[in-house]
Amino acid sequence: MTPDALRTIIIESVTPSIDDGRFPIKREAGDTVRVEADIFKEGHDLLCAVVLFRPKGASAWSESPMKHVDNDRWAGAFITHDIGRWEYTIEAWTDLYGSWLEGLLKKHVAGEHVLSELLEGLRLVRAAMTRAPAAEARRIEQFDRRWSTASTEDEQIAVARDPELVALLEAHPDRSRSSFHGRILEVVVDPLVARFGSWYEMFPRSQGKVPGRGATLRECEERLPEIREMGFDVLYMPPVHPIGRTNRKGKNNAVVAQPGDPGSPYAIGSEEGGHFAVEPSLGTLDDFDHFVRACSDHGMQVAMDFAIQCSPDHPWVREHPEWFFKRPDGTIKYAENPPKKYQDIYPLDFTCDAWESLWQEQLRIVEFWASHGVKIFRVDNPHTKPLRFWQWLIDRAKEKHPELIFFAEAFTRPKMMKVLGKAGYSQSYTYFTWRNTKHELTEYLTELTRTEMKEFYRGNFFTNTPDILPFFLQTGGRPAFKIRAVLAATLCSNWGIYNGFELCENRALPGREEYADSEKYELKVWDWDRPGNIKPLIRTLNLARKNNPALQEYDNLEFYWADHEDIIVYGKSTPDLSNIVVAVVNLNPFQIRETLVHIPPHKLGVGDGEHYTVHDLISGERWGWRGHSNYVRLDPHLDPAHLFVIERNR
Repeated sequence: MTPDALRTIIIESVTPSIDDGRFPIKREAGDTVRVEADIFKEGHDLLCAVVLFRPKGASAWSESPMKHVDNDRWAGAFITHDIGRWEYTIEAWTDLYGSWLEGLLKKHVAGEHVLSELLEGLRLVRAAMTRAPAAEARRIEQFDRRWSTASTEDEQIAVARDPELVALLEAHPDRSRSSFHGRILEVVVDPLVARFGSWYEMFPRSQGKVPGRGATLRECEERLPEIREMGFDVLYMPPVHPIGRTNRKGKNNAVVAQPGDPGSPYAIGSEEGGHFAVEPSLGTLDDFDHFVRACSDHGMQVAMDFAIQCSPDHPWVREHPEWFFKRPDGTIKYAENPPKKYQDIYPLDFTCDAWESLWQEQLRIVEFWASHGVKIFRVDNPHTKPLRFWQWLIDRAKEKHPELIFFAEAFTRPKMMKVLGKAGYSQSYTYFTWRNTKHELTEYLTELTRTEMKEFYRGNFFTNTPDILPFFLQTGGRPAFKIRAVLAATLCSNWGIYNGFELCENRALPGREEYADSEKYELKVWDWDRPGNIKPLIRTLNLARKNNPALQEYDNLEFYWADHEDIIVYGKSTPDLSNIVVAVVNLNPFQIRETLVHIPPHKLGVGDGEHYTVHDLISGERWGWRGHSNYVRLDPHLDPAHLFVIERNR
């Protein structure tokens, strides 16, 4: 075995690599992983390098060549064909024959005699014969005979530099002293929906038509054609489990519920069961299975809310009191986020003495619902549970079900949000909800899509949630809803709305980013076709996303310039520039804005003076553009944005 001291090639600054390989990167099935590294050694020898890759658990490596880029930087790539975990690393070795040939030719050009050097080269050729398969070894042997029988140095050099011989020796190098990167890195490969999806969040009990009575899951199915018609492919629901009665919250989060108040679905557990059961007013487990199949029939996947908490009536309170936080008097603590109090919820202690049984129970919940067709879990408040728990749970769950998607609902400190992405979450909520100005959006999206974050953190741009009604939507009226829809659907490959957004619902509790009369605490009946809705725009946006591959990628965003501070311009394109989409958005929901926008023509695949057409997918209109600068005028009360597909006039 070759001692490590003789493996002298240095391999460092490998990308992508998260925290020196502590955490895996993320890709989707069929994606390309581009790997780069600084690779060099002492002296002037030529080097060769490959990316080694394999599905985790496989014994044999596949390899893909790396090419020198510049200044000792090398790059290569491999394709992740299947979902699951993959491994990759780098191997590099000295190109003995190439280095020898380069030195030989320099001496020959300088007029030196190279008889001794030619004998060295012949030895390298004969060594390669022992490594090559029989057919190729015979071909190398033919070159050996030509070399050995050549009568002059020039004839021998001609054989030595023959492109076929060089290729044969490159294919069968001496790798006995090759060097390896010190770590085996990992990539988690998810289904495409991890990167590209349009989400619709709805409260199932509020999909009915009779005031005072909640809808069942079977009745919810009546809304599926309409939701699919808007172009959504993921249907997300809050918890569907039995709701507790003890300390049940009333309307608008009242501490005392009135008769008929349904309570918050996040107060999970009653005498009818806990996390493995369905709220009786919604139906049965069979009804849930039917709902999942119905969604699938309409081209949608179901995302389930995984909220790890209990009402005081949850079976765990009786069966496993050791799993909960206790006060000094031995009673169980309810949840708090000062000044907010959640008297109807008991949090779980994930570092209690019985932590192993508690962790196993959570894994059992995920596996149970996965067996009932749920492949996407939106996780409530993951930042309040230990990171090691999430690493353990997600790793174990995806070992058995690699197709699972975990979506982190963590509006918290940036570093905690990032580390949850590193720990295994497939996608995450973001601060997009509160980024409104051109500077804020540009700065934040650059961080998400242009820095290391893109390797482990897939954002999902929700315009609103049951807990968050942004002030921009409260004050900006219908134009604000249209602006935020365009931004969310085109800045990010994952986006979502919470039901009511399409109706421009913006009634809020005074001075707070919370809905008035929230359906978290009461039954609602909505008029899904009420005047002023923006369903046609949402349908147009989702159709544009479906028909334009550029909008389906996460990290291909590029910002351009507009003279007016209220106008933001950005584009997405496919690598071959066959599909280019440019968005121009008026961020002011109150006033008309007109300006020049400046886009370098080469970014659009056209020459400096070349005419081209921009086709607005929102209005359907077309305009002829030319050069770097072109004029736009956007009225927020009509169409606050253009969504241009570039059509080259050829």
